[in-house]
This record gives sequence, C-alpha cells and structure tokens, in this order.
Amino acid sequence: MAITLEAIAYKTAKRGVMKPTFCANVTVERGVENDIFGRPGKRQVTVMSQQQWQLACEQINADLDWLTRRANLLISGYEFNAKDVGKIISIGTDLQLQITGETDPCKKMEMAHPGLEQALLPDWRGGVTCRVIQAGLIQPDDLVTIA
Repeated sequence: MAITLEAIAYKTAKRGVMKPTFCANVTVERGVENDIFGRPGKRQVTVMSQQQWQLACEQINADLDWLTRRANLLISGYEFNAKDVGKIISIGTDLQLQITGETDPCKKMEMAHPGLEQALLPDWRGGVTCRVIQAGLIQPDDLVTIA
C-alpha cells in the first residue's frame, strides 16, 4: 500500500490553535512554514500515522480530529516504531526529514480528551519528531517513502 501525506498543519503561537493548510514550504531554517516550533533541532517537524491515531481514538471510544494531536504532518499507510529512528521520510519531490525520536504525548492530550495521553503511549502512536534535511514544498496526496 502506498504511503501518502494526508494533511499539514502548523501553529503560530505556543499552545495556539493548529491551523490546517493545503500546502507548505518546509525548510531547514524554519520547519513547516509559519510554525512557531520550526527552528532547527530534533523536534523541528512532527509526523503522525493516521492508522496509529485511529487506534488511540478507538481505545478511548472517541472520534477526534487529528489536529487534536498537534502534529505538523499526517500520513497514511505506515505505522511508526522504534526501528524508524534515523530513517529518512521523503515527501513529494524534494522534502527529506530525518526521524530523531518518538513524539511523547503530554498533558495537553489529557486536557483535550480523558484517556488520550495513555492511549497514545504504546507503540509510538503519538508519532515521530524529525529534523529537516532537505527543504521542499508539500501538499496532501504527495507520495511518502520511509527508508
């Protein structure tokens, strides 16, 4: 099954609302365009699997929007795990992200919905943190490879 980019979002303020966008320029200097946390580092861009998000939502019997997770990118057709650290996620024609670790669920998830923080803990359901290796313009339905 092909892995595809489903959605893109960013936030312009700490604890601010997540803003979905139809395309984004992702750069080494700024991460996802306009995102407050896009500066260079291990957590420059966060990526989440649609399948893993669904598992977490099913566990707490809730149909929550993916934006609740506060991740930058949502992909489908792949589930993250510990063996992915160091791998490169390529999206579209140019963008390359290196996986630096697991995105640990925080108390904001519990505030968003009771039980969500615990539901995101197993099997890297909370997604991964990445650093930008090569800039690129991305949009939903772009093909994704992870190697």
